[in-house]
Amino acid sequence: MGSSYEESPVVVAKDAPVPPPLPSASSTTTMKTHRTTFGRRSCCVSAAMSESWDRLFDDAYRADVSIYTSSDDIIYAHSSILGLASPVFRGIFNRKSRSNRPFSVPIRGVPAEAVRIFIRFLYSSCYEEYQMEEHILSLLVLSHAYVVPRLKRECEHRLEHKFLNIDNVVDVFQLALLCDAPRLSIICHRIILKNFKAASSSEAWKAMKTSHPILEKELLETVADEANRQKEKAKKVKERKIYLELYEAMEALVHICRDGCRTIGPHDKVLNEHQEPCSYEACKGLESLIRHFAACKLRVPGGCIHCKRMWQLLELHSRLCIDSNTCKVPLCKNLKEKTKKQKKKDDIMWKILVKKILRSKSITGAPYFSLSATM
Repeated sequence: MGSSYEESPVVVAKDAPVPPPLPSASSTTTMKTHRTTFGRRSCCVSAAMSESWDRLFDDAYRADVSIYTSSDDIIYAHSSILGLASPVFRGIFNRKSRSNRPFSVPIRGVPAEAVRIFIRFLYSSCYEEYQMEEHILSLLVLSHAYVVPRLKRECEHRLEHKFLNIDNVVDVFQLALLCDAPRLSIICHRIILKNFKAASSSEAWKAMKTSHPILEKELLETVADEANRQKEKAKKVKERKIYLELYEAMEALVHICRDGCRTIGPHDKVLNEHQEPCSYEACKGLESLIRHFAACKLRVPGGCIHCKRMWQLLELHSRLCIDSNTCKVPLCKNLKEKTKKQKKKDDIMWKILVKKILRSKSITGAPYFSLSATM
């Protein structure tokens, strides 16, 4: 019952899956609880029945099993009860049944008190709250090693919802891998990733680094992968923000050229000086850019950085526009015709940009722009 760990790959990939739910208990195994003055939690049995089983364990009446612990304490128990509660004990007793001598079972590697709590649970399905808190890791190992699923589920549940913290999360993670507790291992892994600085400076991490360097290496790799994933996520968020801004600029350009806004508008309309404030946030910047574009003497593409920006916006609009024949935006039809003669490489780049803008807004088929216009 030592704490040796068989090195195995970390079970959580870059995108950690959602932890599976705890197994639901059937009607015959549902845990019904009651409290006594000692704060004991009882499962599936009445108080009177629990006390009877506890008394049988404490008095060791006709006990035929001697359990030896790490501190050389001896715990007396009954083979029939242990065999019914654990298939591992049943196998041990079946192998030794030919001998008429009392059974002797060593359980070492965990505190003697944890062994006593474990054996008592096999009798009455009960434990004291303070005992669970103090020996929960040992009880998790014992319940796994001796195949006592009810106690194992209880340990996993208590760790997940009450006893798991930064100081013990590395130890619990290792035990979760060792004891085949996938939900608990995923939760521990998430906590380690989220609080890596604190977890990596704990004594448990230092011990793991010495005893299980491969596991530490795998954890560091997942931390690096998570950092890269977060950077990629931030990059995509930033790109989407740029695409949204470009789309809003296209909407504002149509609005200015079709309806007019403040001081700029179509030549065939008289602007209303008392019109309400514009709802397009991009209008103010576009108005300044359009005024500059109209007055600049270096308006040819590449001659002026501001004009170059305006040419790019006009070309982007022409690629998004559904109907250039009725569009009020200047040069829309001319630029759409020009794109047909553009180099294939440049044309592909523009189409990719247009698709990303439309998909970021999810506006395919919108009033002014359509993805079909890029085909």
